[in-house]
Amino acid sequence: MPSRRSVLIGTGALALAGIGTLTLRPEERGGMHDPYFSQLAQALKRAGLNRPALVVDRQRLEANVRAVRASVDGAKLPLRVVAKSLPSPRLLEAVMTGMGTQRLMVFSAEMLLQLLPLHPMADFLMGKPLPVSEFARVADKAGAETAARVQWLVDTPDRLRQYAAAAQARGITLRASLEIDVGLHRGGFADGQTLSAAVAAAKAAGVQVAGLMGYEPHVPKMPDPDSAYRDAQQAYRTAIEVLRQHGLDPATLTLNSAGSPTFRRHCKGTVANEVSVGSAFVKPGDFDYEDLADLVPAAFIATPVIKASSDQALPGIEAFSGAMHWWDRNSQRGFFIHGGHWLARPVSPPGLEYSRLFGRSSNQELLTGSNRIALRPDDTVFLRPDQSEALFLQFGDLAVYDGGEIAEMWPSLPISA
Repeated sequence: MPSRRSVLIGTGALALAGIGTLTLRPEERGGMHDPYFSQLAQALKRAGLNRPALVVDRQRLEANVRAVRASVDGAKLPLRVVAKSLPSPRLLEAVMTGMGTQRLMVFSAEMLLQLLPLHPMADFLMGKPLPVSEFARVADKAGAETAARVQWLVDTPDRLRQYAAAAQARGITLRASLEIDVGLHRGGFADGQTLSAAVAAAKAAGVQVAGLMGYEPHVPKMPDPDSAYRDAQQAYRTAIEVLRQHGLDPATLTLNSAGSPTFRRHCKGTVANEVSVGSAFVKPGDFDYEDLADLVPAAFIATPVIKASSDQALPGIEAFSGAMHWWDRNSQRGFFIHGGHWLARPVSPPGLEYSRLFGRSSNQELLTGSNRIALRPDDTVFLRPDQSEALFLQFGDLAVYDGGEIAEMWPSLPISA
């Protein structure tokens, strides 16, 4: 038989292990909607929107527009609105009007064809180099004169030759903006020598060099963002000097840079003469940068609870469900929502999370939470999008929240990649 001393030691060890285990036990979280989301949920019900919907808060949107405009106006930097991040004609119009700009950046031929007749006076810059067949499709469908107004992004000598040939065959004077690599390493002309050769080839082919585009979203993610930004600026200076060497006046060209993560760095000093911003106006979750701390999330997914359980059993391991709920009280309740598997994260009620054991679903996604979350079927769950661009096109008309009510429905653009 074990001695009394060994029993006491063993008992003490088990007690210490139990204490240690309890200290690792997840803290119970959760609650119900705060006043903002509670009022928004009531407004959606009054509007009859008890289905997955993308909600844009107009007052928050306008506050973000004012904040962005204060920055770029203070720096005397024109702003180009990124259309893919705001893919609704009325949403784009609201931002363009608030910013006082007619400059648009577009990333697909399909969206360009949709926006050209809506903004006949706009200055369009492509934000992505497209296959030459897409250039030809726009030219053939919208007309040579319209295609000639667009600044087409060119990233390689081969694409320059292809575009030049397609433009010449259609009697178009091609306006090419040259993509330069300022540190992202996603393509584009990587140094002064290759850029110089491209400028020379463009001039020889009768192509008008409209400017440069250098994108640097990597900067805030680097170990030393300040150093990364300085390096990006130096790469851009080198490119500008190449233009001068070929007799081009940079002041008359588009020198585009930035994006939502970095435009405020440019506002403090830049060699670019315009910045692009899109996502920051609605501030999805992927844009929680320190430089954007004054901006507020202005878009949410709202969707109803379809089914709710007070003791969520797990398929195949039902016998262990109780023990798992004891260990992690945040798995006690289960809520199957209408739809799911979006690029988004639950935001209200607080404490909801995706089920790690059940997996993701586009049909009836399971969210779990503690007993502090007292949702019932037909109650509303809110998620904050990670991004805005592709996700905004998944819900049809956008529900505009203003003055405590769903004030309008803004059609989204037709789905396009």
